[in-house]
Amino acid sequence: MWLAGGGTKRGTVIGETDAFSYNIVKDPVHIHDLQATLLQCLGIDHKQLVYTVQGRRFRLTDVDGEVIKNALA
Repeated sequence: MWLAGGGTKRGTVIGETDAFSYNIVKDPVHIHDLQATLLQCLGIDHKQLVYTVQGRRFRLTDVDGEVIKNALA
């Protein structure tokens, strides 16, 4: 995935895949962490963003999403 602008660092590479882009080789990033980082760039606190379905409160980043600090400027 390529990110540009919005508070991300220029030229930062996080993670690496094999030659077929199938297996993670180095520095895996979970989707919840990526979503938390994108929400941070939009100015939204991912821990406060909740929605209710059938009376239960859910977060987009679940319970373990963390902002990737070295991706932010």
